[in-house]
Amino acid sequence: MRMFFLGAGMAVSVLVGIVSIAARLQAPQALETTEVHIETTEADIEKEIYNEIEGVMRPGETMYEIFKRHGLNVQELLRIREASAGIYRLRNVSAGQRYRIVADEQNSVRSLLYRINDDLVLKIVRTDDDFTAEKAAVEYEKRVAQIAGAIQDNLISSIGNGKDRLRLALTLSDIFAWDIDFTTDLRNGDIFKIIVEEFYEEGKFKRYGNILAAEFVNNGDTYHGSRFEYGDIKGYYDQEGKSLRRAFLKAPLNYRRISSGFSQGRFHPILKKYRPHHGVDYAAPHGTPVSSVGDGTVLFAGYRGDYGKLIIIRHPNGYETRYGHLSRLDRGMAKGVKIKQGDTIGYVGSTGLTTGPHLHYEMRLNNKFVNPLKTRIPAGRPLPDTARGEFFQVMNTMTTMLASMGPAVTTMAAKDSEGVIDEKM
Repeated sequence: MRMFFLGAGMAVSVLVGIVSIAARLQAPQALETTEVHIETTEADIEKEIYNEIEGVMRPGETMYEIFKRHGLNVQELLRIREASAGIYRLRNVSAGQRYRIVADEQNSVRSLLYRINDDLVLKIVRTDDDFTAEKAAVEYEKRVAQIAGAIQDNLISSIGNGKDRLRLALTLSDIFAWDIDFTTDLRNGDIFKIIVEEFYEEGKFKRYGNILAAEFVNNGDTYHGSRFEYGDIKGYYDQEGKSLRRAFLKAPLNYRRISSGFSQGRFHPILKKYRPHHGVDYAAPHGTPVSSVGDGTVLFAGYRGDYGKLIIIRHPNGYETRYGHLSRLDRGMAKGVKIKQGDTIGYVGSTGLTTGPHLHYEMRLNNKFVNPLKTRIPAGRPLPDTARGEFFQVMNTMTTMLASMGPAVTTMAAKDSEGVIDEKM
């Protein structure tokens, strides 16, 4: 990691430079004598030995154990903990995270660096007889990559393997969550295009950043989204500058597969007869979190007949949604509670009249049943006039890049960086 650790050689170089400047300021008339003195100082410094201890935290391991194992001064660890207490508590170290300790010949700690996460490092350095601590951002090389492909079976497997590709697929589904249900709406042959940040460290791919723009062709319909930030405004917007965020999400589950669609005559598996089914059943593992599709107020939270454990939420403009067969309600769910879009309200179960764990989800408008899969939700809020000019510049650049991509662009970080565009904005 480029900025993670400061080697002893670099420390020597910096110190020699300081000595040189000080000497010149004090005795500018004695240049030759000063130069000889610098050479002697450098030689003396190079004789000083520093012990560098570098490793990865083991499961259950503590900094105390590391200090004891390497014979470091445990009393200094107490002072180091005090110095970092208000920034990051060393008792919270995690397995798998990197650390590096520099100590002198007397096993006295000169510096300690601990990688908190992908973005932050804890830096502790000795100053005279004490220690100072700070959090510093990890310096990455940022690139912009293009990824495109066609859907085969599902979004996740189509984008690629590995946890980074999984997160990328979920982020893409989040962007278009108001327009596409990525379980029920996808068709083999649907096209996706993504322009995304990639972060590299010492030439190695580490993770994806923000998706800067995306295009999705679903069943013949094309959806665009460009990321835009302007003051407090942050989000994804279509080509007209309208937010992709709408009043209702397309579906109430993040991990789901649909088991039964909206119909006027579904055969009920327990009652053994046909009756209207004014909702959508999502089969999902017991305990899967259920999210509210929109902002609203809880009208009912409890047990109700065939629904089993049920939550009813009233939304603006006459809409109402119901979530049935829950195994349990989320903590605090009660009549009158205000809910935000995406809030977890309960968990998938099989209470009430049901043969197995699934979520029964229905929507009503002015107390009349509507098909949530076909209901057209009004477009999101447009950007303010003051932001539109800047947005259209960004969006036009992204649209041009998306248009230039073929249906199978694979600038995949996992393979190589060939074809990846370095960001210079």
